[in-house]
Amino acid sequence: MLINFSLIIFIVIAFFFLLLIRFRKNYEKELDENVDIFDINYLVEGIRDTFNNILKANLSELNLNQNETNKREKNKQKLRKALRNCNYGDIGAKAYIKDYIKEILQKKIGVNEENIDKIINFNKPQNLTEQDKFEILLYIYQKKYGLEGFGQLIIDNNLDMFHEDRNYIITKEDINGVFSEKSEPLRFVDKLDIISQRIYQLYKGHGVIDDLRDMRIDGVSAGVSGIPSEYYNQIDNLQGAKLDFSYDSIWIFFRGKTIHLSFLGFGTQKELERVCKNIYRYNNPGQLSEAKGYIANEMKDGSRIIVVRPPFAESWAFFVRKFDSIKKTKIEDLIVDSNNEIPISIMKWIIKGCRVSAITGSQGSGKTTLLMSLIQYINKNYTLRIQELVFELNLRKLYPERNILTFKETGTVSGQEGLDIQKKTDGTVNILGEVATAPVSNWLIQVSQVASLFTMFTHHAKTSKDLVVSMRNSLLQTGGFSNEKIAEEQVAETINFDIHMNKSIDGHRYIERITEIIPTFEKEYSKNLDEATLEYFK
Repeated sequence: MLINFSLIIFIVIAFFFLLLIRFRKNYEKELDENVDIFDINYLVEGIRDTFNNILKANLSELNLNQNETNKREKNKQKLRKALRNCNYGDIGAKAYIKDYIKEILQKKIGVNEENIDKIINFNKPQNLTEQDKFEILLYIYQKKYGLEGFGQLIIDNNLDMFHEDRNYIITKEDINGVFSEKSEPLRFVDKLDIISQRIYQLYKGHGVIDDLRDMRIDGVSAGVSGIPSEYYNQIDNLQGAKLDFSYDSIWIFFRGKTIHLSFLGFGTQKELERVCKNIYRYNNPGQLSEAKGYIANEMKDGSRIIVVRPPFAESWAFFVRKFDSIKKTKIEDLIVDSNNEIPISIMKWIIKGCRVSAITGSQGSGKTTLLMSLIQYINKNYTLRIQELVFELNLRKLYPERNILTFKETGTVSGQEGLDIQKKTDGTVNILGEVATAPVSNWLIQVSQVASLFTMFTHHAKTSKDLVVSMRNSLLQTGGFSNEKIAEEQVAETINFDIHMNKSIDGHRYIERITEIIPTFEKEYSKNLDEATLEYFK
């Protein structure tokens, strides 16, 4: 009796199990029939799964000979390394992954000349989004101008013109107009390149700014305008309003102009956060978390990257500042206004005279560019030692023949330790990339007095007086001095010249003034002078 009962239970379970399998097969068959295999998101997942399968494959199960096994293992390691490095700013690794994607699209998914337009309908402009059109235009210009392509796209079509009603902005209407005039017939290989880039940027890249980041522009940022994610649940109160969300906020910095790309966006908050979480990871700088709401780092190509997130910032955002747009160029090409030979000659002899010099000005006014160019006037026999927060001057790219070594502060090596080491590295000239904090101001006074022949640095001061006062306050703050007057005299004795940069509303950068800083002491003047005269001399 017990055996019969157990048999019945077994048969019932087996019956339900077979029903479940049949239902699952029918469901998967129905699901496959409804899936568009040429949908971009479907292709991204397919590419992701293919790469995962390649990396997880057990080569010992394939019964290959030793040579073939070693060859495939090397290819796996090369692919793994490229996947790890491609979103760090490594152009070579990115190109390798994109070539792999093109191969998978053709050999595994079966993309060909007949069906490629099912992915992006290149032949029907009316079906293309503004993002599609922009990426096609960027591809066309990249083929002609390489990394200068985006800049040339802007210049050729006057997209950086100032508008009284909207400042610097590139709109959907602008992109549609340029596309109707400048688009060209695309071959199959061109379409395949554009699609592989789209898949790559959604899979491993930096979303819609992936190719933009590689271009020779001054920088790109995202998440810096529009409604932050914290307020999304309040949009019901804004019915009928045209809303711009922070995840669709993309801005570029080009030739001193901050331009809003209003036609371009990440599409979702999730995509913006994905890019923010990946773009800063080169050399493992630490984890971006709620406890530490910001990360400052560099990328493999020398770009400076800042990422912020709530609650430290009101929204997720990142800032990429690029310096590869700065070429080793004649200073006459940077300072182009009339009578430019006057400031150029003055700066030349300031450097040749080994004077401690500050290059001041607001962000984007051209301080770093000028500093890079002025290096050419430093005696070629002098060794250069640079201290930075992140590597951004990259002087060895511009002057590879010179004796230059750059240090930066890390989580385990402080800036003070870095300067102490620099004193033992035979350095003649010290350069501080940016003096922005009290400790760095203290370092500047140190190295200017005892560790080098002369020093150069950049600072955000608006006037020479502000520069001296700011440095004085920093010395007091760090505890190096307790007397305000003595600290101020120390700064005035240390810094000899202030070269102040400025930029106009149209992005034109120029030298506003060159100020010599001369310390004066009350004892130098006669006690018989009246207060007004004494104040004048001060």
